[in-house]
Parts: sequence; C-alpha cells; structure tokens
Amino acid sequence: MRAVGVFIHGGPEALALVDLPEVQAGPGEVRIRVQAATVNPTDMAVRNGTRAEMQKVDPPPYVPGMEVAGIIDEIGEGAGARLAIGDAVIGIVVPKGSHGAYREQIVLPATSVVRAPAGVSPAEAATLPMNGLTARRSLDLLGLSPGQVLAVTGAAGAYGGYVIQLAKAEGLTVIADASEADESLVASLGADIVVRRGDDVAARFRAQFPDGVDGLADGAVLNDKVIAAVRDGGAFTSVRGFVGEPQRGIAFTATLVRAYVEEWEKLDRLRQQVEDGVLTLRVAEVYPPERAAEAHRRHEAGGTRGRLLIGFDR
Repeated sequence: MRAVGVFIHGGPEALALVDLPEVQAGPGEVRIRVQAATVNPTDMAVRNGTRAEMQKVDPPPYVPGMEVAGIIDEIGEGAGARLAIGDAVIGIVVPKGSHGAYREQIVLPATSVVRAPAGVSPAEAATLPMNGLTARRSLDLLGLSPGQVLAVTGAAGAYGGYVIQLAKAEGLTVIADASEADESLVASLGADIVVRRGDDVAARFRAQFPDGVDGLADGAVLNDKVIAAVRDGGAFTSVRGFVGEPQRGIAFTATLVRAYVEEWEKLDRLRQQVEDGVLTLRVAEVYPPERAAEAHRRHEAGGTRGRLLIGFDR
C-alpha cells in the first residue's frame, strides 16, 4: 500500500513514497480506501522534527495527515449499523507513527467517521473534519449567546472561515481580520465587520467595539497581542495551546481538536450544515502523492485561500 511519509525529518524534500502493509478493521473500526487527504500546519510538524521526541516511541516512516475522505471497504465487528461498505465517508485522524492520513488505506474508529456530504467531491469533503471540528470546539469553549460579538483572527483560513460561518448560524455578530486581498472573501463568509489584519489588530477591534468583544477565536495565533480586544469577563480561545495569564476576568481556553475526534455526532452535524449551505468547502489544488513535497512547499509559502490535498486515485 502506498503512503507518503518521512524516515528522516527535514524540509518538504524529506517526504517520500513508502510502502506499508495492508491493514484490517478491528472491533468498532472501519477501513477506508482513501481518496483525498488534506495538508495542514500540523503535518509540517510531523515532517520537520518538531515532534521528534514524541514520535521516537514509534518506528519510521512517519506519515502525516489528520483528515480523509474515501470509501469504506471493511467494517469491524461492533462498528454499528450507521455505516456500510461502499459508503462515501469522511474521517478525522490522530497521526501516530505510520498511522496518518497520507496513505491509500486507513483504519479508524467508527466514532471518528461519518458519511461525506452529498454532492461534493472527495477533495472537498476531506476539508471538513479537522478544521470543522476545531471551529466547533472553539465556539463551544467560548460559550457565546445569540447577539454577542465574536472576533476572529486568521479569518481567511480554513479554521477562521468555519468559525465565521458557524458563528453566524448561531446568531453571533462577527468582526474578523483580513489582508486587503482577502477582505471580500472574509465578507462573503459572513463577517459583519472586516478590519485589516496585523499584530495591532486588537486596536482595530476595539475601535469598532470600545468596550471589547465578548469572545475571540485566535486563528492567527497572535496570543498576547490580541487579548486587549476582549472585554472584561469575556472569553478567549487559541488553536495552538496558548492560555493567557489571568487578567480582567477573561476565560482563557486552548482549542484542542482531539477532544472531539470520536464525537461523530458533532462531525455529522457539520456534514448536515454543508448540505444545508451553512458551511463552504474550499479547495485550492489536489496533488498526487508523488508531488507531496510540492504541496508542503506551497503550504509553507502561505497565502493559499483554499485547501491543498494529497489525492489517491486507484
């Protein structure tokens, strides 16, 4: 079975095609013939050695990837009647050793898998699980009510876009940041107010809401630089593990998607919201596994407004 992984950490050129043994679905699991796997920032850490200390408990190759779309071709005992062989599905992956999404075949807990949204391509479907669940987790942690104000940084990215659209569906007022080139995109996602991005964006948020916003989802990982935008007693969540020092009664949380990796009901709700037109799936380009290094180079260059994917066609 083909996969893309690394034996020695390094730059994009460290990625290589590798051959892995076939896997079988065990109790409570399903096996997916992978059609598409997304490229995410966390994949760079798998490849470049940032997580080397954690990875060394497993032998290489280390295969990146946190979300897939494909077809179920095997179901283990006790996986339930919700899924069937032949179903087009999406799933979220917790990479460990060679168990990452960049592979032709993967076994996942049935609780991490749901049917793919109807009427979309495998590449489009694969962009939903990881960032969609991350956005859902952020909003759940912030705990805002209809009519309250949410600020979003990194709004043009996949996570930021999903946060905006989910927040608007829940009756929140959204102020978001964007570069000049991305202003129309962020507005089209539903942001009520769009301000210029940058390290000093907190001042621009405050200019629109002098008392501060009720909650802030920090997709741009500005951390301390944007806390000032939040009102006393408000809420702040970050996607990279940052938790601010106690101040002004602000509730700080770190959004970790692993809390939701087996919450299939939440993923299925996101699927329904795609079908209902609430969420927009954005694809930039699909690369064959032989060109995975190019996909990583493009991702690291930044500025992609849509997801990059590795596509497995058989």
